[in-house]
Amino acid sequence: VDVHIKRLRAALSPADCDRLIETVRGSGYRITKTPTLT
Repeated sequence: VDVHIKRLRAALSPADCDRLIETVRGSGYRITKTPTLT
């Protein structure tokens, strides 16, 4: 799963949408409508 998420983030990176996939510690991943600022 980690590899797929990494590849998905890499594919979304040129459109600056790689932050739409959030890592939820202890739970997994979450896809958001708006990127969060870190």
